[in-house]
Amino acid sequence: MSVNRGKGIMKKFDVFKTIQLVLFIILTAVGLYIIFTDHELYQLIANDPHIRALCILLWAALVMTFLFIFMDFSLFSTFKKDYRELDFAVSSDPVAGIANRYSCDTLIEKYLDKPLPSDIGCIMFDLTNIGEVNRLWGHIRGNEMIYEFSGILQSSSANMCFVGRNGGNKFLALFENGSSQKMNTFLTRVDKKVKKHNADSGDIQIQYEYGSAYREGEKVKTITDLIALSNQRIYESFDDVAADSGFDRE
Repeated sequence: MSVNRGKGIMKKFDVFKTIQLVLFIILTAVGLYIIFTDHELYQLIANDPHIRALCILLWAALVMTFLFIFMDFSLFSTFKKDYRELDFAVSSDPVAGIANRYSCDTLIEKYLDKPLPSDIGCIMFDLTNIGEVNRLWGHIRGNEMIYEFSGILQSSSANMCFVGRNGGNKFLALFENGSSQKMNTFLTRVDKKVKKHNADSGDIQIQYEYGSAYREGEKVKTITDLIALSNQRIYESFDDVAADSGFDRE
């Protein structure tokens, strides 16, 4: 079962149980209203032991039904909590603490086999010195750097874009409803936060490169073309990147 399908089933179950509880409350209220406002019926129930026994059984069934509905809501609440934890485990990178490759692929799949919207932009990041950090200080420190850089990307996105770890030392920022201004703002935030981090961290510095692509015209027709181009530009010289994309690194 996919994560999205699971969410859909839980939502339907929640709506179904809510409707069931509302109907139960309405029918119970109507029943009580009829009994207490119809004096002949009230007297009949009070005087006839058979009818009174039947009413007791019916009210017992109503109470049990309410208890079962209440238990369903309690169990469903626990299930939703467990499902959120499972969803986080499936969609989040255990090292980076942000969206993982699965989440990146899920977002990308929305645009597969479709013309690329004109307002989608992509920035790919590469932690260029992670191999050196792993060799000199060990993988634990390398994982800490991945986590720290991921936090910088996440805090810099500020609801402007999706950010995720696309595997290894690669990170993806995808701008839906994007613009050159948003992408420049994001890159400026990342640059400032990395500089501040490096100023406070001592010997182990975050070193990264990025490549960006946005509104590339006919040479980029699909989402995969856009991501591939931004990834390719990581390895081009900064002059070529600036000429192609118009971004400036401060």
